[in-house]
Amino acid sequence: MKVVLIHPEFPDTFWSFKHALPFVRKASNSPPLGLLTVAAMLPREWELRLVDLDVQPLADRDLAWADMAFVSAMSVQRKSAEAAIARCKAAGLPVVAGGSLFTSEPEYFPDVDHLVLGEAEVTLPAFLADLAAGRARRLYAPGEYPDIERTPAPRWELADLRHYSQVSIQYSRGCPFDCEFCDITTLFGHRPRTKSAPQMVAELDALCACGWRGPVFFVDDNFIGNKKRLKAELLPALTAWRSGRRGMPFNTEASINLADDDELMRMMVEAGFRAVFVGIETPVEASLAECNKKLNLHRDLVADAKRIQRAGLEVQGGFILGFDSDPPGTVDRIVEYVQKTGIVTAMVGLLQAIPGTRLHERLQRAGRLIERVSGDNVDGTTNIVPLPGRDSLHEGYRELLWRLYSPDAYYRRVRAFLREYRPPQLKGRVDIGFLWEQGGAFVRSVVRLGIVGKERVQYWKLFWWTLFVRPRHLPLAITFAIYGHHFRKICELHVG
Repeated sequence: MKVVLIHPEFPDTFWSFKHALPFVRKASNSPPLGLLTVAAMLPREWELRLVDLDVQPLADRDLAWADMAFVSAMSVQRKSAEAAIARCKAAGLPVVAGGSLFTSEPEYFPDVDHLVLGEAEVTLPAFLADLAAGRARRLYAPGEYPDIERTPAPRWELADLRHYSQVSIQYSRGCPFDCEFCDITTLFGHRPRTKSAPQMVAELDALCACGWRGPVFFVDDNFIGNKKRLKAELLPALTAWRSGRRGMPFNTEASINLADDDELMRMMVEAGFRAVFVGIETPVEASLAECNKKLNLHRDLVADAKRIQRAGLEVQGGFILGFDSDPPGTVDRIVEYVQKTGIVTAMVGLLQAIPGTRLHERLQRAGRLIERVSGDNVDGTTNIVPLPGRDSLHEGYRELLWRLYSPDAYYRRVRAFLREYRPPQLKGRVDIGFLWEQGGAFVRSVVRLGIVGKERVQYWKLFWWTLFVRPRHLPLAITFAIYGHHFRKICELHVG
C-alpha cells in the first residue's frame, strides 16, 4: 500500500508566523505531529510519503503514486483541506480523514471515504483491520480515551526538518479544568493522560538522530495538569537528558496556577523550558466567571505573570474579546494588562463557539449562532450573534489589535519584559548551525526592520537599549522585533 499523508496549509494567522519565517529561511513553523504519529501506527511495510502543504505543493505525481490519501487537519485549515480532498477525489484516490476538524464537523465532508475520528490509538486499528478484511466502514467514531504510554514515537524521518523553525512533541492529553469555550475536554477528557519519561527521552533522542537542535514545543493542552508525575518523573529526566547540551530550548502551554508553585517553575527552567503560553483570557472578573474560567478568578493576574517571568519563563498570553459580560472599557483594560505585564506575544482573538463545547450548545439553543466557526480566532470574525447594543465589537477588536501591536506600544512592551525576565545562564556545547541561523536572522532584521521598516526608530532604540542594559538578551530582543513584524502584518491583513 502506498499512502500520501497530506497536511493542509495554515492560513496567515498569529500562530503561523509566516511573516517571521523568512528571517530564518524556514518554510513552516512546525512539522505535522499528528500525521507523523499516525504514520508510526501504520503497517511498516506500507510506503509513506508526507506532503506538507506549508512546505510544498500537492503535485499530480504524488496523487498518481499513491493508492490512498490520509488527511489530518484542524478547523483553521478547513479551506486547504477541502481543496486537497477535492484534488484527491478528482484523481480517483480514496481519502481517509481525521483530526479535530473532521471529529468536530464530520457532516460537512461527504466526499471523504473513511472518517477515522477521535484519537487514532483507538479508531485507527479498527479501520486498518477492516481495510485488510475488505470491509472498511465510512465512519469510525471516537471511543474511550487511550493509554498514550503505548503511543509510538512520530516518524520524524518522513519530514525534512530543515524546513521548520521548531518541532512539536506531546507529553500529555486532557485538561482538569472546564472552560466553557474550550473543546479540549470534549476531545481528550478531564483527566490528564501522560507518556512516560523514557518515552519522551526516546522521542528527543530520535529528534537528535535526525539532526534537530532547534526549539521543541510541548503541545500539551496543559503541561502541568499532572504536577505530581511531572515533578517526580519527567522534569528530572529532561534535566538529566540535556546535561551538557545547549540548544533545543523547550516551550509549552500551562495554566496560570503555575505561578503558585516556585519549585515547579524552577524545575521547568532547569529542564530547559524558556516560555509558556497561558490562557489569561481577560482581566474582567465577570467575563471569567461567565466562561467558567474559575482558576483565573480572584487572582492578581499581573503579579502572577511577572512571577512566572522572573522565574525565567516568558509568558505568552491568550486573550479573548467578545464575552457577553465584557463591560464598556474592556479594550482599555486588556491593553493596560498586557502593557503592564510585558507579555510580548499577546494572542488576542474574538470569542468563537466551537462545535462540541458547552458554549456552542448554549448559544445554539439561544439561536445565536450564524455560521461555521473559522477556527482562526484572530481573523476578525465570530460565529456568535452579539447581544443587542454590541455592534461595536468588531470595531473594538480592530482598536485592540492596533493598540497592542503598533510599533511604539509593542517595543515598549518588549523592554518591559526584558527588565523582568531572569533566564538561567546556559551551559554546555554551542550548536554552530543554530548560531549561524541566528546571525542570518539578525542581518535580515537590520535590513528589513532597521532600514526600510516603518518601525526602524523603535528597532534601533531597542537594539541599543538591550546592548547596554540587558546584553544577554540581545538575541531575544531581535527575535521579538521579528515577531512584531509578523504580528503587524497579520493585523493589516485581517483588520485593515
